[in-house]
Amino acid sequence: MLSIREITQGIEPLNAEMMERAREHLDQLTKPPGSLGKLEGIAAQLAGITGELYPQFGRKAVVVMAGDHGVCEEGISAFPSQVTGQMVLNFLSGGAAVNVLARHGGAEVICVDIGVDGEFSHPLLRSCKIRKGTRNMAKEAAMTSEEALAAVNVGYALARELAEQGVGLFATGEMGIGNTTPSAALLSAFTGLPPSAAAGRGTGIDDQRLQHKIQVVARALEVNAPDPEAPLEVLAKVGGLEIAGLTGLILGAAAARKPVVIDGFISAAAALTASRLAPLSTGYMIASHLSGEQGHARMLQAVELSPMLTLDMRLGEGTGAVLCFHLIEAAVKVMAEMATFASAGVTNKDQ
Repeated sequence: MLSIREITQGIEPLNAEMMERAREHLDQLTKPPGSLGKLEGIAAQLAGITGELYPQFGRKAVVVMAGDHGVCEEGISAFPSQVTGQMVLNFLSGGAAVNVLARHGGAEVICVDIGVDGEFSHPLLRSCKIRKGTRNMAKEAAMTSEEALAAVNVGYALARELAEQGVGLFATGEMGIGNTTPSAALLSAFTGLPPSAAAGRGTGIDDQRLQHKIQVVARALEVNAPDPEAPLEVLAKVGGLEIAGLTGLILGAAAARKPVVIDGFISAAAALTASRLAPLSTGYMIASHLSGEQGHARMLQAVELSPMLTLDMRLGEGTGAVLCFHLIEAAVKVMAEMATFASAGVTNKDQ
């Protein structure tokens, strides 16, 4: 098992020279400078990530990490925990929302059992179970440090393996009933945001259960006292196995110099954790959308990411991330296919 230092030491800064070349090229295209907004920023970022002005991604994949949560004992979700395993089977049969949107985007769905409280046997399932769900973080640490590190290793190894097999564009997805609760706890632990501002309605809980959920997050922080200067400790104490797996996936994609599209609130919790473990990893992240979960905007601000879409989505699974594959590929096509002022014979503003 790799240490966090071994996992993060290979992550390098973006290629600043190539990013500048991309910006110069964008300014020569037949449009006012900056007029394609975030598409131009993405094009420059992709050049910095890949070292290429016109990158080709090859395969595209959304990795859906699945795990259960002991904190569900506290009644913080509108759905029972057995739905996690049922949805894993739905992913594997191709019937979930992320399957539909991934097919639409020409991407594959890779489902990983990293901590579901149940046993599965399916040829498409990546079985990497660390344990059958986390412990109840409102009473004790959700994981040991060794378990959290093992889960990070699962995601890291998978990202490196897929990159070697030709995956050039990653997206984060997850499934785990109750996982907005540890995500809110991670946000509070890393930023100092009070649980009342970090915790949201998740699967659609009512006002009374929301207040209870806020109290559960506050109790988890009090019981575990996570130190924000020790990111792996924070992840172990108040995180989740699928969040740890996605943290490793993000770090692995960054180490392989591949862009990774971040989905919603839970995926952003993994992105926030990855950014604390390896600040350079943020350069490889692209925020897909702003969800309806109240803490998501603050989570993205903490990672210094700006979302491309606002569609009031709050499903998770990687749905918002795979939708943004279209926009990312559009940014690449703008770079490669748009005419310049010179090639089109169009007068530039400075001429």
